[in-house]
Amino acid sequence: MNEQNREENVVQWRVESGVGHIVLNRPEAANALDSACGHALVEAIGQARRGAGTEVRAVLISSRGKQFCAGGDIREFVERRHDLDQLVRAMLDGLHPAIHALATLPVPVVSAVQGPLGGAGISLALCADLVLASPAMKLRGGYSAIGLSPDLGASYYLARRAGAARAKHILMTNRPVSADDCLRWGLVDELHGADELLPAATALACELAQGATASLGGIKALCDSAFDHDLRTHLELEREALLRCAVSAQGREGVSAFVEKRAPDFASRRPD
Repeated sequence: MNEQNREENVVQWRVESGVGHIVLNRPEAANALDSACGHALVEAIGQARRGAGTEVRAVLISSRGKQFCAGGDIREFVERRHDLDQLVRAMLDGLHPAIHALATLPVPVVSAVQGPLGGAGISLALCADLVLASPAMKLRGGYSAIGLSPDLGASYYLARRAGAARAKHILMTNRPVSADDCLRWGLVDELHGADELLPAATALACELAQGATASLGGIKALCDSAFDHDLRTHLELEREALLRCAVSAQGREGVSAFVEKRAPDFASRRPD
């Protein structure tokens, strides 16, 4: 298998029913991110970005095998230990902008976490707007155990979802956090049985893909920026977002459907 085909296979991208699927496909390596997998992930996120709001109205992140994502591929780190800084720099130059692009897509992002995750896998799961997991999910920081610090936003998303104190505890002690504790601490939003997880996540992504894109995108942007400025500024941002929705085709459809006592058909109306 040549390098290009390998990259296309280790991270798969497809669009079905308005949902863009990003699927990690290195189950034999715990879906760890090596250089090829990282490059393929960047490409898949680029596809999602280019289609967002048109053919892609929601994104679902999942992975194959028993583990969601172990983080960076330590075997590659060992092989490149004499120039590890160059390897890390090259990977993060692509992955950091890609994670930012994924997290700030103007459409909802859902992740389905079927098993253990750590390191950069934390970022990939928790950057989603809605995180679904199975009871087999177990989160472990991993970074400090090998003398490294977080990347891809792992510290950011842990702190945003669970608070700075818990984020430091998770990342400094490397003690595994169970699925139940992740739910209790707000790191995940829903737990589903192993066989029900992917169907539930897919159904949720499909439901969101049928929603009003401008409305959902506005909700996402407003909630994500809620702690970045004062109330007066936030109220003005809410005003601008609501006015954009009010004059949109989907906004008009939503109001008409409410008055006519029918289900709105947002999907057939192109976002303005």
